[in-house]
Amino acid sequence: MSDNTRSMSRRGFIKRSLLAAGMALAFGGLSASALAEIGEPEKEELKFGFIKLTDMAPLAIAYEKGYFEDEGLYVTLEAQANWKVLLDGVIDGQLDGAHMLAGQPLAATIGFGTKAHIVTPFSMDLNGNGITVSNAVWEEMKQHVPKQADGKPVHPIKADYLKPVVEKYKAEGKPFKMGMVFPVSTHNYELRYWLAAGGIHPGYYAPQKGDITGTLQADALLSVTPPPQMPATLEAGTIYGYCVGEPWNQQAVFKGIGVPVITDYEIWKDNPEKVFGMNKAFTDQYPNTTVRIVKALLRAAKWLDAKDNGNRPEAVKILSQSNYVGADYDVIANSMTGTFEYEKGDKRSVPDFNVFFRYNATYPYYSDAVWYLSQMRRWGQIAEAKDDSWYDQVAKSVYRPDIYKKAAMELIAEGHMTADEFPDFASETGYRAPQSEFIDGVTFDGTKPNDYLKSFSIGLKGDDQP
Repeated sequence: MSDNTRSMSRRGFIKRSLLAAGMALAFGGLSASALAEIGEPEKEELKFGFIKLTDMAPLAIAYEKGYFEDEGLYVTLEAQANWKVLLDGVIDGQLDGAHMLAGQPLAATIGFGTKAHIVTPFSMDLNGNGITVSNAVWEEMKQHVPKQADGKPVHPIKADYLKPVVEKYKAEGKPFKMGMVFPVSTHNYELRYWLAAGGIHPGYYAPQKGDITGTLQADALLSVTPPPQMPATLEAGTIYGYCVGEPWNQQAVFKGIGVPVITDYEIWKDNPEKVFGMNKAFTDQYPNTTVRIVKALLRAAKWLDAKDNGNRPEAVKILSQSNYVGADYDVIANSMTGTFEYEKGDKRSVPDFNVFFRYNATYPYYSDAVWYLSQMRRWGQIAEAKDDSWYDQVAKSVYRPDIYKKAAMELIAEGHMTADEFPDFASETGYRAPQSEFIDGVTFDGTKPNDYLKSFSIGLKGDDQP
């Protein structure tokens, strides 16, 4: 950070402090108490990591709109090469926090991969992913897809229509290869969920046997490809389809190399996507700084959804910068402004493709954590059966609504937000009501993960081993 930038940050901090003091006097003892509850940041200069995806937007907006500065935080944002490098950076302290896959803090904490206690006090968004197949695969698929009166495909497009294609490849002795971004990514679990719902087995992991490929008994072979490399890998024919976040599905449309067939909104309506992950040691050592980070991110999330997404064109312009996502404005705007293009020219309204604040998108629900843990068990990443209380305990050790609540209460006291923009903290349990808006119609109750696992015909349950 330059001396000039640091000087501007400190002036912003002084301005914020004076404003807060004035508000405390204006609102009386209650506000003064609430504002005084969170002291000065223990660590002011911070570095956060991200991957070049549109759902890193809260970080970019918190920086560009000065929300970090308002909290006395002097932040550097740094793109990372891949999810493993990003996680390692948070674990070893090179990064103070990062835009993370929802599964990463959970997997690290339970020791699948690198063992470290990572926590999240903030959920970054809902939805935002899609599944794309090559043009050749789509030509074979769409023979089986029902059509509307205008000849366009009926959505959602189920994996049932991909199954004959996969079976043909198998009969010809060709493995059907698909890409996802990381073994504990939302994309991996969403792709597996969609495939399994259509009767296509996505394979098991068996870490207890030393097999972490995730391809045991698989009809479709899933492997890792970094998000920005997805379109090129598809074009090269190395994979026949992939699940990734934006803008890399829309990039395939613009390049004319593939067709997005379904969004994760259609697989699981309003599913939690990324989180802001931090080392627990950091949050313990710097509690004031942690709350102030969440405050800045909350303000950014609200801005992103304000005015019925009216701020999105400005957000897209920011994200298109090379230091953030670095894709063309039109490619990013295709999904960020409330539309999604499937087959070339088939652009449909999807206003909730990216949700950053509404529907309590930012709240770290324990049930969201339990869903990801249930999928880890379903596909063998958790090798042994666990009772329901284990899922609850792990969720509560990683997801931190207590930190979130402190940030929210401070923002309410300062007048930046109102109580009705948050869950009712007095009655909130951290568990959403049972959810049934999945592509297969199966209901998920976060308090009963083992019953949930028993409801699937494909996947481990009970004491099953692959």
